[in-house]
Amino acid sequence: MIGQFIDGPLWTFSLTVFLIGVVWRIAAILMAGKRPDLATPKGSAGAGALRAVFSRFLPERTVTTQGRLPLIAGYLFHLGLFALLFFAQPHIDFIAEKITGLSWPAMPHWAFIVAAEFAFAGLILLWLHRILHPVTRLLSDLDDHIGAVLVFLVMLTGCLALAQAFEPLRLIHLLSAELLLIYFPFSKLMHAFTFVMSRSYTGATMGRKGVNA
Repeated sequence: MIGQFIDGPLWTFSLTVFLIGVVWRIAAILMAGKRPDLATPKGSAGAGALRAVFSRFLPERTVTTQGRLPLIAGYLFHLGLFALLFFAQPHIDFIAEKITGLSWPAMPHWAFIVAAEFAFAGLILLWLHRILHPVTRLLSDLDDHIGAVLVFLVMLTGCLALAQAFEPLRLIHLLSAELLLIYFPFSKLMHAFTFVMSRSYTGATMGRKGVNA
């Protein structure tokens, strides 16, 4: 009974909350608008937006020399999580069955292990830096820690359920993922969608002023 609820109604509810919440948050940002810039443009806003979106994937020199730990940990976590989410065979099968009906080649088992180790190492290092560094500790709030714990639980239960030999482990993993989906739109995890908008806005504003941002 519980398994059917997790596999059925709760999955549908969590996915619905996630989709509506993400669309609502993005729509709220877009509808907020901005004040018209009456100054004479000194550069291209479009070029500035594109430059900011893609150039920010590479760190500034000051970051590489003064913030190496969070920089490396951030790359490890985000790249590892992306690989796990979209190229692990169980996830591909789940997406094909429950969402899109589409399938694509999965990464080999050894690559899954490497990606999982990267993601775990990156997440743990980022969280330790958050609670141990005096500046990030002051800037962090409960939302930061809840998001980190939920993502960690989803990854941990996913690895435990990988063998698919014990049904309760799969259900626990799915339940943790559903809780994360429900929490996601109302948390800072929304940066997974809004970072492009933020970079574009900053880049366009600075580009119009002739500033290489």
